Amino acid sequence: MFDMLSSTYATIVILKMMLMSPLTSYFCLTRKVFANLEDTKFVSSVEDKKLVRIDPDVERVRRCHQNDLENIIPFVVISLLYALTAPELSAALLHFCLFASSRVFHTVAYIGAQPQSSRGLSLIVGMLVTFSMFYRVLSKVFLL
Repeated sequence: MFDMLSSTYATIVILKMMLMSPLTSYFCLTRKVFANLEDTKFVSSVEDKKLVRIDPDVERVRRCHQNDLENIIPFVVISLLYALTAPELSAALLHFCLFASSRVFHTVAYIGAQPQSSRGLSLIVGMLVTFSMFYRVLSKVFLL
């Protein structure tokens, strides 16, 4: 039961993370900003060096994606180990829901350029959830 619950929420946050790549592409195409010269052919018949530049909106989406990679991958690994400790269903559901919600809120706050406190709070909530599961795993393994 717990591994199915863990897998469900892991799938949700991984899907959210994977959707950041097409979102980055969307921002690149709509703002005509590219990282590589050969990519400029998507909007121009010839390679155009003026289109190879940095755009704040594109960089914001990239940084959000990077933040997902730094936080979702550890969550997925820890949540699978956490599920093996047979936690109470309500505790597991709380951990998984809080993390998934915090990541969605973080993305909305980051891409929407909301004030830092909202983005930081969502990051802290997600990290606390991961550390809480990490502590449970360690306490079961080392009988802390």
